[in-house]
Amino acid sequence: MTKLIGLPGVLLALATPALAAETDWPAFGHDHSNRNFSGLTQIDRSTVARLRPAWIFQTGVTGYFQAQPIMVDGALYLSTTQNNVAALDAKTGKVLWTYVHKPRTDKIFGPPSNRGVAVANGLVYEATMDGRLIALDSKTGKVVFDKEAVRPEEGETETASGLADKLGGKPVQGSSRLGFKMPPLVVDGLVIVGVTGAGYGLHVEDAKGGLDGGAVVGIEGGYGRRGWLAAYDARTGEERWRWYVTPSEGWEGGFVDKTADGMPLHRDTAAEKAAAEANRDAWRVGGGSLWMTPAYDPSLGLLYLGTGNPAPQNFGLTRPGDNLYTMCLVALDIHTGKLRWYFQQVPHDEWGYDVAAPPFLFDGPNGTKAVASASKTGWIYVHDRTDGRLIERSEPLLAQKNLFVPPSAEGTVVAPGPLGAVSWPPTAYDGHLAYVQVRHGATTYTVNSVPAGPGRPEIRFTETGGAKGEPSFSTLTAVDLTSGGKIAWSVKSGSRLSGGTLATAGGLVFSGEEDGHLDAHDAATGETLWRFQCGAGISGPAMTYAIDGRQYLAVASGGSSYTQASGFGTGDSLVVFALPE
Repeated sequence: MTKLIGLPGVLLALATPALAAETDWPAFGHDHSNRNFSGLTQIDRSTVARLRPAWIFQTGVTGYFQAQPIMVDGALYLSTTQNNVAALDAKTGKVLWTYVHKPRTDKIFGPPSNRGVAVANGLVYEATMDGRLIALDSKTGKVVFDKEAVRPEEGETETASGLADKLGGKPVQGSSRLGFKMPPLVVDGLVIVGVTGAGYGLHVEDAKGGLDGGAVVGIEGGYGRRGWLAAYDARTGEERWRWYVTPSEGWEGGFVDKTADGMPLHRDTAAEKAAAEANRDAWRVGGGSLWMTPAYDPSLGLLYLGTGNPAPQNFGLTRPGDNLYTMCLVALDIHTGKLRWYFQQVPHDEWGYDVAAPPFLFDGPNGTKAVASASKTGWIYVHDRTDGRLIERSEPLLAQKNLFVPPSAEGTVVAPGPLGAVSWPPTAYDGHLAYVQVRHGATTYTVNSVPAGPGRPEIRFTETGGAKGEPSFSTLTAVDLTSGGKIAWSVKSGSRLSGGTLATAGGLVFSGEEDGHLDAHDAATGETLWRFQCGAGISGPAMTYAIDGRQYLAVASGGSSYTQASGFGTGDSLVVFALPE
């Protein structure tokens, strides 16, 4: 449901720089609109076939290398898994300085990945998996401040080891440990960053160790944390405001039976209401991770961000209600953090459909100032960014099956599964088409239980698993957001797509595959014009910049769970391309 909360009735144009003059890549997504678009044209349809590596930087740290580099004034800034940071000469790859992170705890959420830094005010800002906000001098790498925002293990309830015997001996892993993955946003003297891990909870490992694509099990009970976004003073690191995803009042919402765009939810709201009194404090561990960097409209003073799934994940009876403001696109006041409006894509989620992809801003239909959100459910939603009004919903990006049908004892096959359609990798937009990496696949959601034993009640949980006979593949899909959200073209990839997309004024779209290929597509048709094997899976977004009249293209090559499961290792390389001189 869309709700407008106290937004002043002012509509001003979003300031957009002249793209043709851009050479730097000064922020995640290129600028605060999050469009992942560059006006550079040296590498174009006619020249891309000659693209080749100009230099390669090896970090020495292998793993989930998901960061998008930042380039400012001839220096390239890059974070690695394990939260190390390097500053490189963007023309030659020469190391200018490095920062080696020393975590204060190894109790973090998930793989130790980091998705990028922010550069402003002569500082490099990084938010770390062990819950710290760090500022480094951009010229020397010296630590200017190091603030602990949260201890990942604070507020844990029962540990994974304490549950193993209760779930029939099945190995249990994970917990709701808070830390940071997203690249910070620096605006108006503030550093904006939000936590992940809030809605993760505990889950039962599958045979592959619980890697993505394997079983994720939501266990009933208080296994979650409150997600939050906070603003910190860009000079000192002191906290200025904090917004919690799960409110203490009104978390239950209206017990709606349809989504805001009219899709039936198949909910047993009578059972939820009956359970409400016994679970009135569920918001305290209600989840709502924040996966990616917000977009920002300076004319309205509003931040736009997507929120994650409620906790306990995939099991809804102990969290009755709509579980506000999880699974939402929200707008917050930059100065106070107060909620201005929200649109909940999936009330009372039981499928893992986080609003994970970073929203992006653009000039919408009929002159509207729009914000778009690509969803795991399989649509791109377009809203008026002043009040959240839904302007349009795109055509489905994939074949949907049993959408919003709840888990069952017999097993419910639902498509898409919890990895998407569209997960956290960013969408590129060139002023006409939005380019998204779409994962096609189904998941079986099964409600299971462990009988009551001495001193403990029955434990219920939802298991996720494969869906035999259902297709599984990825497409790069272009969606026309100027004509009702129609699909312009869609091409199937050779392996699973990850990392997001980059569009350029050279008529190109760059997209990474988890088998290690970086691909260049014709933006008008989807035709593959160039491919390069980077040596390890691409799991972060590419970017581009120019120095001394030469355009460069950079992408991290670090591998992924897909490459590991397929027998391939991880990598540690930043690969930088250019045309021959």
